[in-house]
Order: sequence, then C-alpha cells, then structure tokens
Amino acid sequence: MKKVVVIGPESTGKSTLSAKLAAHFNTAWTPEYARQYLDGLGRPYEQEDLLNITYGQMILEDKTATKAKDLLICDTDLYVIKVWSEHKYQDCDPRILSAIANQRCDHYLLTYVDLPWEEDPQREYPDPEMREYFYQVYRDIVMQSGVTWTDIRGSYEQREVLAIEALNRLLAE
Repeated sequence: MKKVVVIGPESTGKSTLSAKLAAHFNTAWTPEYARQYLDGLGRPYEQEDLLNITYGQMILEDKTATKAKDLLICDTDLYVIKVWSEHKYQDCDPRILSAIANQRCDHYLLTYVDLPWEEDPQREYPDPEMREYFYQVYRDIVMQSGVTWTDIRGSYEQREVLAIEALNRLLAE
C-alpha cells in the first residue's frame, strides 16, 4: 500500500483535499488527530499534549490503514507536530523525533497558502507572512525528506486535479 501525506500550513484545504482524494480513489483517509484531541481537551494545549497527539495520530493512522486499499491518504503527519512544537516551544520532545524517524511516506502533497483564510478556533496564524513562513518550513521538510512530492496550488478544483495526477503517477510506479 502507498501512503500519501497531505501537508502544509493551516487553512490550506488539507482536510478537504484528503476527503476528495479518498473518495476518488475509493480508499480510506486519516484525519488530523489533533482536532479531536483539542476539541475534547477543555483547556489550552501545552507542550506535553503534543506527545499525546503524536501517539493518537499514529494509532488513528494504523486503524485507518486496515480499511485502505492500495492507497492511504493522511491529512497530516508527525512533522506537523514537530513544526508546531519548535515554533511554539522552541524544541521538540525526543520521543516525537523518534516517531518521525520511524514514520513512512511514499509521496507528499504540499498545500500552498493561496486559499483564503478560514477562521477556526484551533487555528493560530492567519497573518499572510506567517502562513508563507510555515509553507516554507514544510517545503524544506518535504524537499529534505527524500520522498517525492507535489506542490498543490490554485482553487479547490485545481488542487484536486493536480493531486489526482500525482497519485495516478505514484500508483503507476
């Protein structure tokens, strides 16, 4: 099974794209566990919560993989937790780094910040400069990952077309 991760800054259509791709390829997709974790937290998150989110994301991904066919779509991976931790707390728990070293990905879909910002209580950085900053951080990650990746830009429809083309190439390998 091929694992594809949709990665990028906040409010760049990752969840929407993940759901559309899963429907198109008739497979399962893993949502971002942090959303459900933070919804149930009842307080602002702290650095220690990021480790719980890491483990929750791994468990959710493993469960979803049992339902997937030839392709598993993931609406994030553990790099997102690392980026958040380093930005907000200036470091990252070594256990998260260890989990990152053991995660697998066959292709990244990197979403750009050209969609309008949509307000959400869990989103923290609506400023265009910060959105571009995070895009560059994720771009560096995927470029250095050694994994193929596709830059996903444009309208929701254009993004879907680009992603489907990329995944068709991946599946043809």
